[in-house]
Amino acid sequence: QDDAARERLAEGRRELQARQQEEQRWQDLADHIGSAKGDKFSQFAQGLTLSHLARLANLRLRQLTNRYSIEKTPNRNLELQIIDHDQADTKRPMASLSGGESFLVSLALALGLSELAGYKARIESLFIDEGFGTLDPESLNTALDALERLQHSGKMIGIISHVADLKERIGTQIRVQPVAGGNSTVHVVDVVGTATECCE
Repeated sequence: QDDAARERLAEGRRELQARQQEEQRWQDLADHIGSAKGDKFSQFAQGLTLSHLARLANLRLRQLTNRYSIEKTPNRNLELQIIDHDQADTKRPMASLSGGESFLVSLALALGLSELAGYKARIESLFIDEGFGTLDPESLNTALDALERLQHSGKMIGIISHVADLKERIGTQIRVQPVAGGNSTVHVVDVVGTATECCE
């Protein structure tokens, strides 16, 4: 009889422990995403999306540089930080990057974002406005190689820049040149260098 009572007591304790664990799971979920207005859930969902964006961007960033990786800042759903592999995997804020480094990371994020958006809507083109002037020759070449690979995958890449070295790498160019009277002329130049004056 005592044995049966002890068994019932042990069974009751196991059931209580299971219920407490289940309650804790629900409490953890409520702590993360529960609020009257849904703000916590919105931030939680955005944090998941940001983590996914970081993973996609890192695939591109590895093509540009092996020094950095991007990750979501722990306990801050909507912030990203950099992992510097050349400095013993030190983690630091995005704002600490130099101009050239910031451009490469921004380019990787833009490419990752185009892939992320492409799951629902196919993105056929990407336009990049400046930023190449902050890159050293090696980084510039690496960035252009990555963009060329993206172009070969079927996307149209447009670059707006004043960097003279880009002329050697871009097959079709639209050159805007100022003329007298505050006007400009537009020339379309193909890969072999023949120019056609388009308009003023």
